[in-house]
Amino acid sequence: MISRLQERLGRFGWSIADLLDRDAPGGLGVPGVISSNGCCRLVRCRDGWIALNLSRPDDWDLVPALTNNGGNGWSSIVSWACGQDVEEVLHRGVELHLPLSVVGEAEPQTLPPSDGDYVPRKVVDLSALWAGPLCAALLRLSGAQVVRILSVGRPDPTPNASPQLDRRINSGKTLLALDLRTQQGREALLREVADADVLVTSARPAALMRLGLGIRGIVPPRWVAISAHGFAGRGGCRVGFGDDCAAAGGLLTWRGDQPLFRGDALADPLTGLEGALAVLSGATGLIDMAMSRVAAAYAR
Repeated sequence: MISRLQERLGRFGWSIADLLDRDAPGGLGVPGVISSNGCCRLVRCRDGWIALNLSRPDDWDLVPALTNNGGNGWSSIVSWACGQDVEEVLHRGVELHLPLSVVGEAEPQTLPPSDGDYVPRKVVDLSALWAGPLCAALLRLSGAQVVRILSVGRPDPTPNASPQLDRRINSGKTLLALDLRTQQGREALLREVADADVLVTSARPAALMRLGLGIRGIVPPRWVAISAHGFAGRGGCRVGFGDDCAAAGGLLTWRGDQPLFRGDALADPLTGLEGALAVLSGATGLIDMAMSRVAAAYAR
């Protein structure tokens, strides 16, 4: 994996540390059964393992509904899961829109070549967190102008949660603050997208359709749709983040029959890199970059 990353990063002048390092308040722990940031945990079920990511306060509020036992801590989750089949747990998690995956569930994504020579003129970065902004940052390093949309109603938490990472992946972009809850803000967004060669997003299809993007709306020539488990079909309804998606792809270390996390939210930076390489390879239309599938490709 390391040699592959070095080869694919070569055109951007980045090191592996530039790609994978992230800062966090209080630092990051050593990955194991629990992820580096302490939010995602590998849990044994009756017939396999799941990864459950409880990084948002609202996710913890849903734990009693997930376990159906009234408990809301990790001990109650572990106790409940050991008597459940993984498919039952996955179905329940998807219904509740929790970032939950089955270890090794994802099929590998076909990765683009790393020697493409297409450079877009203008990129609109409508994404948040790590993978999408990183994709846009690498396109900027390749020569594209990048306009980053700052949502007034739903600000990206990265500047506060990981300020060093934010500077690395968002510096040099033209920042445009828009209130996408208003008609005026949505119209301004659509004008930017209509003038762009590439759009980078990280939201689910339904949310983007409400903004006027997609079916019966504006579709850019190249749309890097970064998602947890795929933009189209059932995957577009699922929620996921870097650690649970890495687990879905099997990008883990095993100690006997015990899976352990490796690295920090690896599916995020790997997907950002591969999304940028897909654009530079000349891909057009919807470029469906599923973090779990990219993780599976690297695991293989």
